[in-house]
Amino acid sequence: MGERADAKVWAALWIVYLVWGSTYLAIRVGVQPSHGVGLPPLLMAAARFTLAGLLMLALFARRPAPGGKPDPMGWKQWGAATVIGCALLLGGNGLVSIAEKRIPSGIAAVLVATVPTWAALLGAVFGLERVTMRHAAGLALGFAGVAILVVGHGSGRIDAVGVVTVVVGALSWAAGSVWATRAPTVRRPLVMTGMEMVGGGIGCAIAGLARGEAADFHPAAVPTRSWVALAYLVVFGSMVAYTAYVWLLHNARLSLVTTYTYVNPLVAVALGAIILSESLTLRTLLASAAIVVGVMLIIRREARREEPPAVEMREPESIAG
Repeated sequence: MGERADAKVWAALWIVYLVWGSTYLAIRVGVQPSHGVGLPPLLMAAARFTLAGLLMLALFARRPAPGGKPDPMGWKQWGAATVIGCALLLGGNGLVSIAEKRIPSGIAAVLVATVPTWAALLGAVFGLERVTMRHAAGLALGFAGVAILVVGHGSGRIDAVGVVTVVVGALSWAAGSVWATRAPTVRRPLVMTGMEMVGGGIGCAIAGLARGEAADFHPAAVPTRSWVALAYLVVFGSMVAYTAYVWLLHNARLSLVTTYTYVNPLVAVALGAIILSESLTLRTLLASAAIVVGVMLIIRREARREEPPAVEMREPESIAG
């Protein structure tokens, strides 16, 4: 029985590793294909999250809350879910989708890994957690990694606008995550996620239309691979992997679950190099190493407690996943 349980844990963990790591590649394929016209970034995000959210609500909204306690889906809960969804999916995923028209998918994934860094910093600012020396070292390494990518000249220097766009997205995701821990949301995690996806998806649609993306969008000109990428993001990135992640929160050690935070960027970098021939320079490798090690220091500081996390916790997952 123990071996079977361990096999399930590792199967779910590898789903999270590979699927969430591959979503950056799928976004890149969706918005910037090699032939034809890519999907508009924000409208793609809108379709992806609205569809995934509606499917999740159709599957889980009727299920009772744990213990049979009341868990209303009223205006207050929908309002909170929409604000959180816009912070995470419009400010987070939407900006990443825009940035991936300018920077490689692997670099975007590495920069998204700074979310725990920003969340820790915001938590310290608002008195939600204490900053230790280990914590400070992780923050310093994360910021150093970002600086390596954009400062100076020569091989490996990445488009600064694209980098800043992803960093702002990571900050938006972190801010939404911090507020979500106190927001009046429903207690059922899959229902809450569905509500946030619908609210955030509508926010992406409004922002995309305001940005004029519909004017240049001609569905017939979009290649098949972009539509396939969108379908992959809806089904696997936003539903399958997240369901596996929620299951892991209740069935595996936190120190093991949080390893995806620094495995996903490595998977994304490898897939970008192998499938899209994205270049791997010394500068990129050094920056990636600094950011990933910094995240490890921050995450492992929390995971050492070995306590089950609250199901409302928000991780870098959905910035792409």
